[in-house]
Amino acid sequence: MRITGAEIIIECLKEQGVDTIFGYPGGAVLYIYDAIYKHRHEIRHILPSHEQGAAHAADGYARATGKVGVCLATSGPGATNLVTGIATAYMDSVPMVAITGNVPVSLLGKDSFQEVDITGITMPITKHNYIVKDVNELADTIRKAFYIAQEGRPGPVLIDIPKDVTAHIADYRYQVPQAISKSTQYLTESSIEKAVELIRNSNRPFIYAGGGVVISDAAEELVTFAEKIQAPTACSLMGLGGFPATHELFTGMIGMHGTKTSNLAATNCDLMIAIGARFSDRVVSDAKRFAADAQILHIDIDPAEVNKNIQTYHHMVGDIKEVLKILNEKLEAKERESWIQQMREWKEIYPLKYVENGTLKAQYIIEKICEVTHGEALITTEVGQNQIWAAQYYKYTKPRTFISSGGLGTMGYGLGACIGAQIGQPQKRVFNIAGDGSFRMNCNELATAVEYNLPIIIVILNNHVLGMVRQWQGMFYDGRFSETTLDRATDFVKLAEAFGAAGFNLTRTEDVEDILEQALNAGRPVVINCEIDRDDKVFPMVPPGAAIQDVITEEV
Repeated sequence: MRITGAEIIIECLKEQGVDTIFGYPGGAVLYIYDAIYKHRHEIRHILPSHEQGAAHAADGYARATGKVGVCLATSGPGATNLVTGIATAYMDSVPMVAITGNVPVSLLGKDSFQEVDITGITMPITKHNYIVKDVNELADTIRKAFYIAQEGRPGPVLIDIPKDVTAHIADYRYQVPQAISKSTQYLTESSIEKAVELIRNSNRPFIYAGGGVVISDAAEELVTFAEKIQAPTACSLMGLGGFPATHELFTGMIGMHGTKTSNLAATNCDLMIAIGARFSDRVVSDAKRFAADAQILHIDIDPAEVNKNIQTYHHMVGDIKEVLKILNEKLEAKERESWIQQMREWKEIYPLKYVENGTLKAQYIIEKICEVTHGEALITTEVGQNQIWAAQYYKYTKPRTFISSGGLGTMGYGLGACIGAQIGQPQKRVFNIAGDGSFRMNCNELATAVEYNLPIIIVILNNHVLGMVRQWQGMFYDGRFSETTLDRATDFVKLAEAFGAAGFNLTRTEDVEDILEQALNAGRPVVINCEIDRDDKVFPMVPPGAAIQDVITEEV
């Protein structure tokens, strides 16, 4: 059939199984929005308060569901407002397709009104991007974009479409989406056998699990693997939920804010098995002293990550789920009781703990959220102390239940992601753990949550400072708290009510459970303002430049 470019976009989205778009209209995308109106009963459109909110919501939707998140913006500032969200998705390997409008083809390159070279801007932060100048190439470009976003290591793809292309007529024929195959082309029998031999000969194996475990839906295979080889298992921030926090082999998070048990296990193992992890500086710290006495086996889907940050002894490149299936078939169970006993002793000596001094504690609040939701909630976070406390004190037992900006560390990410996650998983209870600094950045998205009656719960850990930056200033800059104090007059409860949400002030430990229950029963968006001490710090913490085993477990 012959239809407009705008209609082709919608038909291609339907082909790909897209049920939700997060977008903001403007002049360059008017034809697209006219088509969205005509197909409003087939594809749901969510209107945020800001294009950045659309990108973060598409990201949160993708992380919560495993499907491709789609966001849409007009040209110029609409497109550039997506950039932070695209970069966030890129750093954390999130499948996303961002569609932007642009000025007509004849006006490109002439500094036309609301013109920007968005493909040039986003080239370093996308897996691929396109500008479509011929309507006859539009359908195939959209199909390629969705395939690239999902294939191999996922990531964002941008499609820039000049306005006249969306008005032109072209032939369209339905196509079944190209199947996404599990990548195993780099695996060889010799590399598999070498890995099996390494694991068999190890006395003290340790698993460092990253976000790739979650992305490849390999959580079940990872548990089988860890139990079979009796290996203590730690997760990176992005890996949380990829291995159950309640499992006896789980040692907690690894790295700068990881548990001392995880960091000691990484230091004392004779074989580190890194699975779907990229050896981020926030995990490794001093690279020369990271697992210095261990052989390192790296399993990852992306060959570019092999030997990029840490030199490995052996590597296997392929889809995590498929690789673990192969290893689980070839490996026999082996007891390593003395190594497991050592892990138990470290857990006993170095538990994750905080000081209870009668004041309201963020850690306690998060523990209570876990308790009242029976560990079944989906948690998004902002960035800073709130993020790390949420990572440490909620027990994630399932993948896709912890959603946070890891690689880019995007303040203002959590609320948009919370909205996207709730829309993608409407049957789940979704919390956003926020700091007051991060929450202010994109609190306008409360209007979106209210408009669509999303029962999300925003827990603001309000210490009236930029907590993590202040912590660094206090510990490493002689207490010079330069521009990190936020003693502002904002009343977050009144702000919530002004947007049409419910608001609660929480100042006492004994009120935590009651207010959480009220929030869960409210049936609409809720903001809980939690007044905590500005000098509460995140521990454990590895000082900059130190080895991960030299972790500070409490304030001295």
